[in-house]
Amino acid sequence: MKRIIAATLATAGLLAALPAAAQGVYRIVGPDGRVTFSDQPPPAANARPQTGASSSGSASGGAQLPFELRQIASRYPVVLYTGENCAPCNSGRNLLGSRGIPYTEKTINTTEDAEALRRLNSDATLPLLTIGGQKLRGYLETEWTQYLDAAGYPKQSALPPGYRQPAPTPLGAVKPVPGMPSATGAPAAGTPATAAPPAEIPVQPPADNPAGIRF
Repeated sequence: MKRIIAATLATAGLLAALPAAAQGVYRIVGPDGRVTFSDQPPPAANARPQTGASSSGSASGGAQLPFELRQIASRYPVVLYTGENCAPCNSGRNLLGSRGIPYTEKTINTTEDAEALRRLNSDATLPLLTIGGQKLRGYLETEWTQYLDAAGYPKQSALPPGYRQPAPTPLGAVKPVPGMPSATGAPAAGTPATAAPPAEIPVQPPADNPAGIRF
């Protein structure tokens, strides 16, 4: 009788151990797709790569700007105001693109856009470029280049391969700038470039800004 009981207990113990042993085998899929089996749980590095927005952010045009360029763009953001059939606007756009300047483009195509532009720029000249708080009316390559250099923007593109400029958006309604006088008349697309008011020049310009330009 004792032998029967001992044999029964031994069999029960063996059956109880089988599920535990079975549960200790792990199926692991490696990065190359190969399947292996192990009694150790797979490390996190062996997990299948997830697909979706998180893994394709850079490929979708969301690549981040280099740190130095991002710092400059946050201090002196560049905004380009353009109109339809405006050759100087195209020239300005090409200059910014050739230097890899990250910028925002605002289009002036409706009456609401035109009114908003007049609140920003009294003479409503296009193109209008703002670099930080500095306004450059009309396109003049030497002038734009001077101010972009003074702001610290690189002379050659430093944009990452996956970077894409934001799509142009209408200027629309904006709040009037305090102290900015209003003007009448529609924006003069393609108007010859006019000289910007002379920038304030400090008595002793810093060494890294020999032109003495302030933003």
